[in-house]
Amino acid sequence: MEPRIVEMPGKKLVGMRLRMSYADNKSGQLWGQFMPRRKEIKNTVGTDLISLQGTNKALKMNDISLDTEFEKWAAVEVAEFENIPLSMETFSLEAGKYAVFTHKGCSVESIVKTMQFILGEWLPNSGFELDNRPDFEVLGEKYARNHPDSEEEIWVPVRAG
Repeated sequence: MEPRIVEMPGKKLVGMRLRMSYADNKSGQLWGQFMPRRKEIKNTVGTDLISLQGTNKALKMNDISLDTEFEKWAAVEVAEFENIPLSMETFSLEAGKYAVFTHKGCSVESIVKTMQFILGEWLPNSGFELDNRPDFEVLGEKYARNHPDSEEEIWVPVRAG
């Protein structure tokens, strides 16, 4: 599984966030609140959904355990921060270099296996190191919740090692 390396411009996101840990995963609750309201967001760029984490710059991806608390976002990209729906927030994702991996599957085991490969095999041999910016997933047209053929992109922030 080789990633493509992308120099991403900054992105403006609008969505909802929720504090959780992997042991107390509230992703279903977060997306359950967001999805019925996503059409209220104006100025969207494309149709992709963004699942964002890693917004706490003091927390390093390699230091995360099952009990580590973090904020997770359910969001969409927008052209401008205008007319933000009630109980939604904005997030500015800073520009930078990302390694983009295509993940196939929907089980927790499959995502853990993909992340173990990225952090344990690919990264140490890549010439890159993790950069202290948020990581995120793009849930595009090939994403299908709870479907074994589902595909999503995992965007891992990197810099030259």
